Amino acid sequence: MHIHVLQHTPNEGPGSIARWSEKHGHQLTVHHPAHFRDVLPRAEEVDFLVILGGPMSPNDHLPWIAEERALIAQLMAQHKPIFGACFGAQQIAKVLGGKVLDAPYKEVGWAPVQRVSDCIPGLPERMEALHWHEQMFTIPDQAELLFSTALVKNQGFILGNIFGLQFHFEPEADNIREMVANDGEYANDAKNALHQTGATILAHGIPEENQEVMFRLLDYLAKQTN
Repeated sequence: MHIHVLQHTPNEGPGSIARWSEKHGHQLTVHHPAHFRDVLPRAEEVDFLVILGGPMSPNDHLPWIAEERALIAQLMAQHKPIFGACFGAQQIAKVLGGKVLDAPYKEVGWAPVQRVSDCIPGLPERMEALHWHEQMFTIPDQAELLFSTALVKNQGFILGNIFGLQFHFEPEADNIREMVANDGEYANDAKNALHQTGATILAHGIPEENQEVMFRLLDYLAKQTN
């Protein structure tokens, strides 16, 4: 299987998604549409699409953002699995007819997420995830709410072989150090409802189960290609 990853900022890479791909012997290609022109893959090249986070909004009027949504729509029509994190999930939601709005609270740091659906077997009821956002998606028609937090209800959705998470399970330790080193000031903000700084985010460490949960979600999507 050939996995294509859309990465939108240097400090938010595929993390454990690349580890999962290697474990299963898949090919993985990373594209940088925000930094290079005409680098989006052709739909026929993609077996599985991953859309990562970034500081931009799907509501921004940039040509590559619209082109990315056109690719997502093509892959949906071809019933190919798609996973989006943060900005990526917002992009998917827009293609499905949802909206991207300012969230009621800015969430930057570690906070528990609650599973509110049993559609994916084996997921814990409560997990600790990394949040790095101040916008959110509305749940598209026909999609099912998958995760919520105490501050922002719409944290994850699933629709067949498509799902999006507003938060992050994919970062590994080096990824989080990179995020804090380059974008730590985003956390050091009075609007951050989680009241965490870059230093406290680093000190928290990554819960051991996060990679397992990320792998389980990707396994579920990969099975939908059969």
